Amino acid sequence: MRNCYISRNYKDITSAGGKAKTDIEQIMKEMGFVNIGLSQTHYKNIVIDYFLTLIGIIKMICCIKSGDTIVLQYPIKKYYKLLCVVAHLRKGRVVTVIHDLGSFRRKKLTAQKEIIRLNHSDIIIAHNESMKEWLISNGCKATINVLGIFDYLSPGNITAPIHLPLKDEYSIFYVGNLSYKKNKYIYSLSDNLKKSGFYLYGNGLDKESLNAKENIFYKGFIRDIDLITNCCGDFGLSWYGNSLDSGEGDFGEYMKYNNPHKISLYLRCNVPVIIWEKAGLAQFVKENGVGICVSSLNEVEQALAAISLEGYDKMLQNVHEVSKKISSGYFMRQALRNL
Repeated sequence: MRNCYISRNYKDITSAGGKAKTDIEQIMKEMGFVNIGLSQTHYKNIVIDYFLTLIGIIKMICCIKSGDTIVLQYPIKKYYKLLCVVAHLRKGRVVTVIHDLGSFRRKKLTAQKEIIRLNHSDIIIAHNESMKEWLISNGCKATINVLGIFDYLSPGNITAPIHLPLKDEYSIFYVGNLSYKKNKYIYSLSDNLKKSGFYLYGNGLDKESLNAKENIFYKGFIRDIDLITNCCGDFGLSWYGNSLDSGEGDFGEYMKYNNPHKISLYLRCNVPVIIWEKAGLAQFVKENGVGICVSSLNEVEQALAAISLEGYDKMLQNVHEVSKKISSGYFMRQALRNL
């Protein structure tokens, strides 16, 4: 009996989804899991991608042995049910690590269809307790374990500095898509920040729509390795959509259950986070003391003003401990060992 996984073709290894999946593959490899697919590739050509995926699936079907445990990273566009059926025919079991649920943000599946698909798995590793409860309430029969937070592997010589401001006026930074269409709230938030500096990292900024002020700083695109060692800002912001109230619309519903990989990046930068109080990761942030939870971004400056330098220093120490764990793959290792 073996512990196995299937390496996949990732079109963009630098994206949040690509980084999270490759990190998990690396963790499994270090734990002695066997890759029964092809070696990891990064082709962007659709035709090459199709044939490499097909060849990898055929190789997996031929290589799986009796009693093997197969770890699949979900969603898999094709062949998920087939892989599960083959594993069970060989008297093996299937462990599914969820990255995204198609019935939420992308609306590609109904909840019922997604649950039917996931019920082909024996064990599911969900993001957080909220996602676990959603799966159970919608009829998921698999055993469900909780990850907690995604890891963020980085080279051993990449060490994020500890940020300690000289005075109790804290700045914020955001990393991600800066377009008006994707994250309209960015352009509204600039009107609400009177004292706090706001640093923006990423592509797509519409400078004409942004109400530019002296405390708004556009830093352009930066690699995650460079950000970890040289980011500006005392808090990392995780927020999505059009509104300063994250609970509105599909994005708000989605954030109740999803763990943004962005939060892991911020913590790897040794920076506390700002997150919606009803987000799936809010409980983790509270229990570990690694940031603040707000119901609306209208509350941010008031919440920051209430944090003393001593309180921020304590928060930094908590962040440092979590950062060490996620940089070494602690959370996924624990989830896999708990199987």
